[in-house]
Amino acid sequence: MANPALSNNPAFRNNSTVSAQQLEELYERPSASPADTGRMTYEDTAVKTVVLFAVLVATSAVGWFIPALAIVGAIVGFVLAMVNTFKREPSVPLIVLYAAAQGLFVGGISSFFNERWNGIPLQAALATFVTVGVTLALFASGKIRASARATKIFLIAMVAYLVFQLLNVVLQLTGVVTNTFGLQSGWIGVLIGVAVVIMAAYSLVLDFDQIQQGVRRGIPAKYGWTGAFGIMVTVIWLYFEFLRLIAILRGSN
Repeated sequence: MANPALSNNPAFRNNSTVSAQQLEELYERPSASPADTGRMTYEDTAVKTVVLFAVLVATSAVGWFIPALAIVGAIVGFVLAMVNTFKREPSVPLIVLYAAAQGLFVGGISSFFNERWNGIPLQAALATFVTVGVTLALFASGKIRASARATKIFLIAMVAYLVFQLLNVVLQLTGVVTNTFGLQSGWIGVLIGVAVVIMAAYSLVLDFDQIQQGVRRGIPAKYGWTGAFGIMVTVIWLYFEFLRLIAILRGSN
């Protein structure tokens, strides 16, 4: 299971069947750069990704000083995530609005964590930055690649984790467990946290792989926004998992 933000979009689906007409069109295609012909490129996708994260950082500053906006950001961000995930054509305004809403959510949650565990947001941000950088470097060098077997394992692990988190939330809401992170506390929480960070890193590999496939197939440049959106979803997930993992390691004040 790849990031649904990318895998649900037909533009990123791999189609190995090439007709004679498509081969002829490829042969007759002018020898111009992808940017010249309006096709998706790594550089353009990287720029779009940076733009989205700049928006997220800007609004996260607002969420940091007004934590109550985190609730608004969470609700709006969730709705826009669903809309953007299942849209066939990328909508730049909706994707940018998603980044802005998630910024409010990230900023508010980070402020809450910082009050209880001083400095933890910076630690989580640095850990996220290093993980993304290392994963991208390994992928670009060919050291790691997405495989059918690993993706199946990833799918099973994701389903198991989602079921676990649902059970954890129910137990916390009903008062059966009263720890800050419920069942995901102590050394069990640390082990689960490490496993989930690895899962998020592999999700990044899947994101990079689908973007690579899109560039190779020469899909329209507008889908660079979809690729940037998919990366943002995964990186935010990774950041929150690092927040929780480091908080468990540091314990309560």
